[in-house]
Amino acid sequence: MRIVLADDHPIIRNGVRTLLERDHGLKVVAEAASADELHRVLDAAPCDLIITDFNMPGGRMSDGLSLLGMLRRKWPALPVIVLTIVSNPGVLRSILSTGARGLVNKTEALDELPQAVQAVAQGRNYVGAAMERALLQESEGDKEKIALSIREVEVFRLFASGLTVSQIARQLNRSVKTVSRQKVDAMAKLGIENDIDLYSYAREHGLL
Repeated sequence: MRIVLADDHPIIRNGVRTLLERDHGLKVVAEAASADELHRVLDAAPCDLIITDFNMPGGRMSDGLSLLGMLRRKWPALPVIVLTIVSNPGVLRSILSTGARGLVNKTEALDELPQAVQAVAQGRNYVGAAMERALLQESEGDKEKIALSIREVEVFRLFASGLTVSQIARQLNRSVKTVSRQKVDAMAKLGIENDIDLYSYAREHGLL
């Protein structure tokens, strides 16, 4: 199985490559350190599986949901495993809704990533134990409270990371009016009244 690996931390890439290539039949054929680089690599290097971090700062697709949406549109048949430390159930559900076939917490990658690759290779989906716990422990009230659309989550996360509405609009190729409305809608659903509370919510709920 030919794998393309994407993570902005070279130490993590080296560790994951070593872990995967212990198993005969797995080969990391290319690596990328950003979403833009991953796009270029996939255009040049045929592969059977993508393993990617969710948050890779820099470039045109700094938000993971934008990256996953692009991968699904351009390479719909190519399975994706997301390796992340994000723990917010709303974001995890959004990741799965993009069509990602695997979801593994970085802290459990040593034990779970080979299992995830094997499951995906056999046509099955794989959600790691930490991710399952986060999704199962979420209360019904929290589910209702953070039922944001993928586009609302994108805008919320990018704004919380420090971008302005105008910068987000340029990055996501949307109008300023659309981005502003999605930000307001997200805040209303979450019961957030101002930008300071937005930053606090994002930090406290694992959205960054």
